Amino acid sequence: MSENKFPEEAQTLASDVEQKDVEQKVDLSEKSLAELSGIFEQLKDAADAMTRSKEAEAIKSAFYKLLLKLKGENPQLEEETDSRNNPFEQVEENFKALYADYKAARAEYNREQDSIREENLKTKQQIVEDLKALVEKQEDVSATFPAFREIQNRWRETGPVPVNAFRDINDSYQFYVEKFYDMVKINRDLRDLDFKKNLEAKQAFCEAAEKLAENENVVSAFHELQKLHEQWKEFGPVAKEFRDEIWERFKAATAVINKKYQAHFEELKGQQAENLEKKTKLCERLEEIAAKAEESIDNSNEWNTLTKEIESIQAEWRTIGYASKKENQKIYDRFRAACDRFFEKKRVFFTEYKDGMNENLNKKLDIIKAAEELKSSTEWKKATDQFIALQKQWKEVGAVPRKKSEQLWKRFRAACDEFFDNKAQNVKPENDFYGNLKAKKAIIDEVLAFQPKEGDDLVALMQDFAARFNTIGFVPFKEKDNVAKAFKEAMQEKFPEFGTRHNAPRREEKPRSVRDTLVQKYHALQQDIVTYENNIGFFSNSKNSEPFIKQMQERINAAKEELKELELKIRKAEEGE
Repeated sequence: MSENKFPEEAQTLASDVEQKDVEQKVDLSEKSLAELSGIFEQLKDAADAMTRSKEAEAIKSAFYKLLLKLKGENPQLEEETDSRNNPFEQVEENFKALYADYKAARAEYNREQDSIREENLKTKQQIVEDLKALVEKQEDVSATFPAFREIQNRWRETGPVPVNAFRDINDSYQFYVEKFYDMVKINRDLRDLDFKKNLEAKQAFCEAAEKLAENENVVSAFHELQKLHEQWKEFGPVAKEFRDEIWERFKAATAVINKKYQAHFEELKGQQAENLEKKTKLCERLEEIAAKAEESIDNSNEWNTLTKEIESIQAEWRTIGYASKKENQKIYDRFRAACDRFFEKKRVFFTEYKDGMNENLNKKLDIIKAAEELKSSTEWKKATDQFIALQKQWKEVGAVPRKKSEQLWKRFRAACDEFFDNKAQNVKPENDFYGNLKAKKAIIDEVLAFQPKEGDDLVALMQDFAARFNTIGFVPFKEKDNVAKAFKEAMQEKFPEFGTRHNAPRREEKPRSVRDTLVQKYHALQQDIVTYENNIGFFSNSKNSEPFIKQMQERINAAKEELKELELKIRKAEEGE
């Protein structure tokens, strides 16, 4: 068994280690386009840039993935024909220029390295030929050993050769080195001294390998181990009694590191499988949302809710590590495709939604124009019906742009308020609802300010307050219950007996004719109709007021029918009298 053979398991793992090391060491997922361009430019200008090609490719991949994502999320910028309005175009052109410069320099560097390796191979082939000739001469050691040392120094000083020629040239060299030690009759003292130096060097390699076996960074330890193996090969054999022992020691340390390295990537493989499973579930959730977006979403609130959910999924995606190299790009493409499906559908919806809102804006402007033309009308009944119709149309029109919504509503409301204020000021005195409300509030304030004096007839005062309050006419319908409650509470505070039957104010009743009764009922119905119409005007702008308006309208229709019947009854009563 040769002590200079490179461990087979180490050779098997070495082929993939560099790329995996780059993937584990560099995290570019949270960088911006500008930061990625800056990192690439620093790498391009670095002294060791030509040896960091895999890092350069990783930066390039991260840059274009992020660029594609941002373009997908900002499609409107892609439609810009002016490059000054498209921030992605300039940053992409800058990155392309940097990458092209780097690729050109890297290609030239690789050509130079290939040429150097070919020259090194020729040099080493010549060294092997020189060593072979030295072995075959079998001259006196005093002449051959210095030449052998020179050959060893030339070999160590010569750089790397092409990979496909490495094993053959190295095996040939080692063969003739061993032949030299075995066949040349060299002076025992010089040979023993050389064996001793080689043993000391290889013991140092064993100690270094054993120390590496304790290193927690198994990837770094594996890299360093490969360097030790290369250096081990540069030294000749040790004394026969130590050859197996020193090699077994070095091989044992190597086995520990290789075992840890294999275990590390087995664990990494398990983590990558778990990451793939997590990312697959996120893709399934995204695809469900994207499918829903393509079928049933018809309002902006739901779009915004689902957008937040997708942003949450995207944030969770960024917390999950890589899948295997084979699966990582596939699962990312699936994730990106689901996101693109959703955001494309959202873009189409909001484009149509914006067009619809602009159409609604024009409709509401037409309604406002009609209200402003109508607000000065004194045809109270006709104008009231028209305003009610306009208010109904307003509610039926859909949403308008948010920045215009409040402005339009205030303008429409102002026209409505102006009409109904004018109407309230011009109705008959007995129907001055707001004046009546003001008068009733004044009596409530008077009751609250009342302070009884010795000798006051409290019952008479209580009845006076109540009579004055009750003689005041109707108030706006929406204020009726509130003002009645306020009066009752004020009276009970000052007159605890208020509300009991024996203290209620008595009204003198006068006998009335049938006609008077009918006329009084007729006037009451007329006043009810005015109240109902006024209430419709006040409530029509309130949220969820449609059922109330419908009820008021039914009462108005019923009251008008009853008025017709009362007119006939009054005529008959007059004829009878």
